[in-house]
Amino acid sequence: MSSLMTGAQLSALYDAENQWAADDDFFLALVNEKPNSRVLDLGCGTGRVSLAVAATGHRVVGIDPNTSSLAAARGKRGAEDVTWIDGTSAQIPEETFDVAIMTAHVAQAISADDDWSRTLADVHRALAPGGRLAFDSRDPLARAWEGWTPVRTLRGHTLPDGSTLEAWMECAPLSGGLVTLTEHRVLNGSIQPAETSVLAFRTEEQLRLDLTMAGFAAERISGGWSGEDVGSGQGELIVVARKPHSPEPTTKNPAPATMRAVQGQA
Repeated sequence: MSSLMTGAQLSALYDAENQWAADDDFFLALVNEKPNSRVLDLGCGTGRVSLAVAATGHRVVGIDPNTSSLAAARGKRGAEDVTWIDGTSAQIPEETFDVAIMTAHVAQAISADDDWSRTLADVHRALAPGGRLAFDSRDPLARAWEGWTPVRTLRGHTLPDGSTLEAWMECAPLSGGLVTLTEHRVLNGSIQPAETSVLAFRTEEQLRLDLTMAGFAAERISGGWSGEDVGSGQGELIVVARKPHSPEPTTKNPAPATMRAVQGQA
């Protein structure tokens, strides 16, 4: 067996660690509020939610920048019912969608302010008037990163190819509401290169401002998957926003990125 993890192994690990849960139920139920919708799943990963949405009769486009994840998605049952695109919001096709979703906290992986603003603008353009955007982001006030220690995150897996894997995480808060997340893995006794990413923990106030600047009207922001209030203990910010039928006035003199960063400071 190879001493380095392949893209297929990484995708299998993702699937092993991300089983269907309450968050997936939420997004599927939201899409199902309107039958036969045109759905954009941005950051679709290995296709868990995209495939479930397509199976309930919607037309789905799944976009992700990770080619290995998309290869895994294309190999799953029902994959022919989804249009898979390798890329980011810049590759959203020239068609109109009724709803856009960003699941599994993918919004936090878009950590740079400019990239986040561009993503919201791209989604806004792709939605029909009255179309909805839904995504989840961890509430920085819950300080979830404090629990991402090697001891608390250590887990073991046996992958479909028979490989054994141990994995754990560690993190470090930065300024401006950013947190570095480093993932360590040992595959069949061989230490793998560590992978470090940066996650953005945006406050509710910052998300509302960002949505307004992109032309969205926030319908609701909840703190849990059953509609709990923000701060109820689940540590979530679950956002549902709508593209108005007529343009929403933008806020004059919005807070600059540096000021917004202080608001969401880790």
